[in-house]
Amino acid sequence: MPLQLTQTALRGMLERGRGRIVLISSVAAFTPRGTYSAAKAWSVMFARGANLVYRGRGVSVTAVCPGFVRTEFHDRMKVGTAGIPEFLWLQAPTLVRLALRGIDRGRAVVIPTVRYRVIAALARVLPDRLGTAGRFSSRDGD
Repeated sequence: MPLQLTQTALRGMLERGRGRIVLISSVAAFTPRGTYSAAKAWSVMFARGANLVYRGRGVSVTAVCPGFVRTEFHDRMKVGTAGIPEFLWLQAPTLVRLALRGIDRGRAVVIPTVRYRVIAALARVLPDRLGTAGRFSSRDGD
């Protein structure tokens, strides 16, 4: 779906010679944790490639990769959050402010806050088994 929506929006933006496309990804894109991470990793790679291709034509493509954000997301998915340390939580207004700053600068990937940039960087160099321990279930293979 993000690919189809992007292609549709892109046509008009390229005709006008300006525009911004924002894909909501996740810091999970940098960890090997099943289908959610895979989908988010796709959006990061797509944004990086599309931004390279279209930025010179006035259209930026940005993947925003937040970590834990205080919204109804986890409640709707019926996922507990009790074990997540308080310092990892972002407030939505802070996330939006930081994301818009990166989007305005034409960045392909925006990872808000230093703490999540460090987490993403570590996830790239640490052994995959550290990011997957106990995280796969039979639902992840769907």
